[in-house]
Amino acid sequence: MISNLRFRMKRIREKTIEGLIHLFAFGAIFIVLAMLFFLFREGGVIFRVTSWKNFLFGKIWLPTYSPPQFGSLPLLWGSLMVTLGALLWSAPLGIGLAIYVAELASPKIRAILKAFIEVLAGIPSVVFGFFGMVILAPFLQSVFSIPTGLCAFNASIILGLMALPTITSFSEEAISAVPHILKEASFAMGATHWQTIKYVSIPVASGGIFCGVIMGMGRAIGETMAVLMAAGNAPIITLSFFEPIRTLTATIALEMAEAPKGSPHYHALFALGAILFIISMAFNVIADLLQERWKRKLG
Repeated sequence: MISNLRFRMKRIREKTIEGLIHLFAFGAIFIVLAMLFFLFREGGVIFRVTSWKNFLFGKIWLPTYSPPQFGSLPLLWGSLMVTLGALLWSAPLGIGLAIYVAELASPKIRAILKAFIEVLAGIPSVVFGFFGMVILAPFLQSVFSIPTGLCAFNASIILGLMALPTITSFSEEAISAVPHILKEASFAMGATHWQTIKYVSIPVASGGIFCGVIMGMGRAIGETMAVLMAAGNAPIITLSFFEPIRTLTATIALEMAEAPKGSPHYHALFALGAILFIISMAFNVIADLLQERWKRKLG
C-alpha cells in the first residue's frame, strides 16, 4: 500500500514537471511569435507612407526632414560593410587559432587559450565600444591621417574582436570532432601532421567551420553598442573603410527615443528592426543547415 502510494506520488511529480516544461517551452514560443507579430505589424505601417522599393533601395535617410526620406540602403550597406570587414581578418585568425588549439597546442596551452577565448566572449559590448572610441580611434586617426578615427575600419576591428570567440569555438569543436580513425589512416599512408590537417581535418570539419563563420556574421551584424560608439554614425554609402558609416542597429538605438509614437519615423524604425530580424534569421538558418549537413557527413 505504501509503495503503491509512493509510486503514484512519484508519477504525479513527474507529470507536473513534464507539464511545466511544456508550459515554459510553448510560453517561450508564444512570446517570440508575439514579438514578431508586433514588430512586423508596427513596421508594415511605414509602407503606407512610402513604397517598399523606396524604403529598401532609397539612398537618403532623413526621417525628420520635410518631406521625410526613409531610404534604408545606407544603413543596410553600413551593416554589411562592417560585418564583412570584421570577417576579413577575424575568420582567418579564428580558424587558425582553432586549428592550433585542436591539433597542435599542448594540454596546458589549450586550457589557457580556451579560458582566454571564454573571457573575450564574456566582455560586454560597451567595453569594446569604449576601447574603439577612446583608444583605437585616435590611433587610427594619427596613423592614417584621416579626419576622424570613428569610421568603418574602426568598427570592423571591434566587431572582429567580438566575433572571434564564436568563430574559434565553433571551428575548434568541428576540428576536434573529426574521427581519429581518419587521422590514423592518413598517418598510416605516410602523411605528416600538417598534411593530415590540410587534407583530412579541415575538409571533414569544413561544414562546422563555415557554420562558425556564419554565426560570427550573425554576432557582428546584430551588434549595437560597439558600432554605435565606434563607427561615426553617418548614414552614407561609401566604399572607403576610413569614412564614418551607420548601421541598422545603431540607427534604431539612436533614434527610437526621439521618434514620436505612431509617427512615420517610429514605424520606419520598426521596419528596420524587421529587416535586421530577417537577416539574422537567414544567418541562423544557413548555420543550422550547414551544421546538420556536417553532422550527417560525420555520421
